[in-house]
Amino acid sequence: MGRIGLVVTDLVLSFMWIWAGVLVNILVHGVLGFSRTDPSGEIVRYLFSIISMFIFAYLQQATKGGLYNPLTALAAGVSGGFSSFIFSVFVRIPVEVIGSILAVKHIIHVFPEIGKGPKLNVAIHHGALTEGILTFFIVLLSMGLTRKIPGSFFMKTWIGSLAKLTLHILGSDLTGGCMNPAAVMGWAYARGEHITKEHLLVYWLGPVKATLLAVWFFKVVFKPLTEEQEKPKAKSEFCNVFFFYVANSTVSTSSIKSEI
Repeated sequence: MGRIGLVVTDLVLSFMWIWAGVLVNILVHGVLGFSRTDPSGEIVRYLFSIISMFIFAYLQQATKGGLYNPLTALAAGVSGGFSSFIFSVFVRIPVEVIGSILAVKHIIHVFPEIGKGPKLNVAIHHGALTEGILTFFIVLLSMGLTRKIPGSFFMKTWIGSLAKLTLHILGSDLTGGCMNPAAVMGWAYARGEHITKEHLLVYWLGPVKATLLAVWFFKVVFKPLTEEQEKPKAKSEFCNVFFFYVANSTVSTSSIKSEI
């Protein structure tokens, strides 16, 4: 997909991501009737959240790189070349923010009674540190999953979804556990709080610095595989497949002979 296609996809996915979170809450608390203080209702909401993350992971794979989180775009840009970094920072991230703002405006127009998004319940520096720590671990985990199990969609998405949900729960009472500046920006813009010190430090500066630190840490600790390291890995995978095929063929031949 070309860069124009990525930009359009980022806009659409960012819009859809905000709506998905709202629809999950409406489904659980409105349609199914669970109270917000009911633990079983929270469990159901978490299950729907995991399903939602699977759907968006599939959409990202189907669109060949579409994103809805500026931190993911920043990590990809930093890991890539200079042109990739410029494209991510000055094009993709602003588009994702615009998609989130449009989504919140549309949600408020359709459902005026909907809440006002995440709220900071601790001091500013405490909140920035919380969002930073959560972001650091989720970015580090995402990069590790991409390296260790690059071809396993289900396993990678399952581990990543559980990790995101766990970190979200840990930070939900402090900052909302967002780890997505664009999503927070959409709600903050609707409240007229998008340029406040609280919003910029907690939901932008902290996560951005944590993302850069996570990318740097990953590059230092987990160095890229060389061609010599990749070849034995490919060879061993080929051998495993070969011996599996031979074993199955042997079993099939033996069973045929016994039947004869």
